Amino acid sequence: MRTRLTELLGIAHPIVLPGMTYIAVPPLVAAVSNAGGLGILAAGALTPEGCREAIREVRRLTTRPFGVGCSLGLPGAAECARVALDEQVPVVNVSMGKGEWVIEGVKRYGGKVIATVASEAHARSAIAAGVDGLIVTGHEAAAHGGAVTSMVLIPAVRDLTDLPLIAAGGVADGRGLVAALALGADAVAMGTRFASSLESPVHAETKRLIVAKEAQETIYSPNFDTWPCRVMRTPGGRRHTARKLSPPVALSRSLKAARELNTPLHQLAREALSQGVVEAVKVAYFGAATLAMRKAIHEGDHEEGVQLIGQSQGLVHDVASVDDIVQRVLAEAADLRRRLAGL
Repeated sequence: MRTRLTELLGIAHPIVLPGMTYIAVPPLVAAVSNAGGLGILAAGALTPEGCREAIREVRRLTTRPFGVGCSLGLPGAAECARVALDEQVPVVNVSMGKGEWVIEGVKRYGGKVIATVASEAHARSAIAAGVDGLIVTGHEAAAHGGAVTSMVLIPAVRDLTDLPLIAAGGVADGRGLVAALALGADAVAMGTRFASSLESPVHAETKRLIVAKEAQETIYSPNFDTWPCRVMRTPGGRRHTARKLSPPVALSRSLKAARELNTPLHQLAREALSQGVVEAVKVAYFGAATLAMRKAIHEGDHEEGVQLIGQSQGLVHDVASVDDIVQRVLAEAADLRRRLAGL
């Protein structure tokens, strides 16, 4: 299936793996790219050295286009973005911050920049900055979707621009792909579906829950990491979203994360303090979220852990290989388009 997005990026199919922290790791990124889509590596929890090694590992696993996701509002993200520029990654996905310097750097070596947006205002800013395309994240999405559903946000953003659009939020099969194309998108991002793939590093128990949970079994709250965030409805999800996270509690949890997970939060904290209290608080909230996410993703612990998930979990009915998922989506979309053409 050819669209403006596949032509822009040189990929076979309009299907994208978004850069989900701790999930979009090199084997899964490469699997999606090898299946003809675009895998986007998550750089959010990586050190600069770890980011460089992860990029090189993706290149060892695939010769096809891939991307690196840089959430610029997170601690350490700017350093990883500089690594992506130095490594001349084909596609850089920016979000949560001013990315003009990244856009300029990517364009110097002929790469492409895709911005993730969750509102029309975000889209206008990204368009003005000169990005090559947009991931439009609707309310249904895992993590930090906006207040407007994909059904409305995608055509609203389409009315603003002719840039290629990737629809994120609520898509897990061929029906979602066809619907997104009808709304004006040129591709879809399927985070929840690929998180439950065989190649995903997500714990087997968490994959079992994704398959078992219905669409409404999520929580959308600003209390987990200070941004409105969608998580799976579990004991841990309920507990971590029950009340607003205070800076002292965030600091305590972030230090616990540094000890338990051997993460470089102490170094990040020192760097953040040198930039002021606001940056230090960001590190504390980031660290607090880190431990809960890792417990759900890597340990299958849903008493202490929190799994970021989209409402499309209600459309996931099995654990399958990436290649199988992609082929199913394409076959279902082709069949549906034929049926619609006959109406």
